[in-house]
Amino acid sequence: MLLHARYFILLFGISACALSSLKADNPQQGDVIRAFLGKRTALESVYIPPGDFMMGSTLEEKRWATGIEGGAQAGTDRESFEGEPRRVKVHHGFWMGRTEVTVGQFRRFVEVTGYITDAEGLGGWTQVFDHSWDRYFHHSGIKHPWKKSAIHSWRDPNIGIPLKDNYPVVCVSYRDMKAFCSWLTEHESKAGRLPKGLRYRLPTEAEWAYACRGGRKDSSYFWWGNDLTEGRGRFNISSVDFLPGRNMVWPLANTPWSDGYAFMSPVDQYGKNGRNGFGLADMCGNVWEFTLDQFDPTGGHEELNYADANAKTVVRPVCRGGNYFDVPGNARCAVRLGILGVQYSDSRDGFRVCLGLRQETKAVTQ
Repeated sequence: MLLHARYFILLFGISACALSSLKADNPQQGDVIRAFLGKRTALESVYIPPGDFMMGSTLEEKRWATGIEGGAQAGTDRESFEGEPRRVKVHHGFWMGRTEVTVGQFRRFVEVTGYITDAEGLGGWTQVFDHSWDRYFHHSGIKHPWKKSAIHSWRDPNIGIPLKDNYPVVCVSYRDMKAFCSWLTEHESKAGRLPKGLRYRLPTEAEWAYACRGGRKDSSYFWWGNDLTEGRGRFNISSVDFLPGRNMVWPLANTPWSDGYAFMSPVDQYGKNGRNGFGLADMCGNVWEFTLDQFDPTGGHEELNYADANAKTVVRPVCRGGNYFDVPGNARCAVRLGILGVQYSDSRDGFRVCLGLRQETKAVTQ
């Protein structure tokens, strides 16, 4: 489709702006809109029509997640956050970023605006990998492989390997993500490429969960089904890949194959095999993805959820999808967590954009 669109522009002189407007007037599933950020950097979004899906997870799925293959920690209330399976409807179509926002795309935003992320600001910090970590279990207790750092940011998330422009951007906060989306909306509007009535923003939790399942109507564990082994060559989670400069892999439940990356992988690394039914890449694994909603520990909502509905405030954003460090049971479609705050950032957390009807939230710092 992209190839035909390019030839259409070249042969008939139709601008990218006109092409976007034409698609936005009567979009079909799989249609693409591209935002052009300059310096040969673009951001591609795919149209997803309205529809319904199953939100939440079954008791059987929760048991698998905390079993031998799933490897999630049993005895906690984490799986209860997913809620019981229920039919949820997404009433309006929207465009979702094909991939997570990349380092290169975020860099263009910073270059143009001079934006300083929460981690880089006065008193800021982010959560990164602790390279002195060697194991979980010590006589003194459990030691986790993450540490608070005031010297790292999206520019250097301390992963121990060269940071490439096609990696998903991490160490950015909910407020940083919203700032990127606001800039992208303004940038595309000024260029005449923004479809009327739409804006770039984070997806609502329902939009994200619907998009993640790729059109499936059941409550399968992953977007391809329930069989973990079918995930080989599809997603990046905790596997048998050596940590940089080490002869050890992530502990606990690994997939019994190498996905090629101990930390994040380039977006869309697995190509067609790594895209779900809506054509979206990395919807499970790679990095956690933020949504607009306020976290509700009883489960996700069909409509945008706020901490204070009158003020439309969000204190603890929802993240979805798991990351490169997670065991299989923590990288399913239904998995959801509440972030510590709107200023919090982590080298396991990123985001993807949604182009849809206006949805506003106010990020409140506690």
